[in-house]
Amino acid sequence: MSTIIEQGSVEYTINSEGIGTITFGHPMSNSLPGKILQKLADTITHLGEKDSVKVIVLQSDGKKAFCAGASFDELISITDLEVGKKFFSGFAKVINACRKCPKFIIGRVQGKAVGGGVGIASAVDYCLAVDAASVKLSELAVGIGPFVVGPAVERKIGLSAMSELAINATEWRSASWAKSKGLYVDIFDTAEEMDTEIARLSNQLSKSNPEAMRMLKNVFWQGTENWDTLLIERAEMSGKLVLSDFTVEAINSFKKK
Repeated sequence: MSTIIEQGSVEYTINSEGIGTITFGHPMSNSLPGKILQKLADTITHLGEKDSVKVIVLQSDGKKAFCAGASFDELISITDLEVGKKFFSGFAKVINACRKCPKFIIGRVQGKAVGGGVGIASAVDYCLAVDAASVKLSELAVGIGPFVVGPAVERKIGLSAMSELAINATEWRSASWAKSKGLYVDIFDTAEEMDTEIARLSNQLSKSNPEAMRMLKNVFWQGTENWDTLLIERAEMSGKLVLSDFTVEAINSFKKK
């Protein structure tokens, strides 16, 4: 199935082995406006509820960037706190959908991940990437902070590594760095090699006990039960900051580069 939303899309397929593949995309380096984030969260939830789906693969469209984070065009259009809170809640909904999905989610990262893209990579249960899949939390560079994705990133790589990304917001960290910190399970020279491993693992999981996998996922995510409220509170923090003159000027300067 496919849903086209404002030049972007969210698609999913389910094969005969019960492997559900979700693909999101947007022509601007797979940056994500609010409507696509909502559809992505809804699609993850939908596949998680289907008995025919045994495991989920989450990927983005194209061969370049995995996800450039939030849509700058939508970001700069925010004019009041409620709109800002709603916008930043988009990534919160995706992260919480991944967290609460009873199926294991395998992440396929075929290119660079920025901001919310790092959050998505952190929210899947098992993430594989190519060697070119560098990461960056650029939020501070545009006057805000990685408040919404922060809990997911910190859970995956620890406070020290998350702080390194958040503070040094203009510098890329390599895929090897991300693997060493636990964000990526493994990295590959080519997308083809990565896809071979994803096919092997997803087929193996499709034959595993669904109830055992559900219970194991619950164990992995223990201690995050408050995220439904925590991430929305974090979204309000970002929504407030994005209205400041400092942030508006920083975003406009960034867009001109």
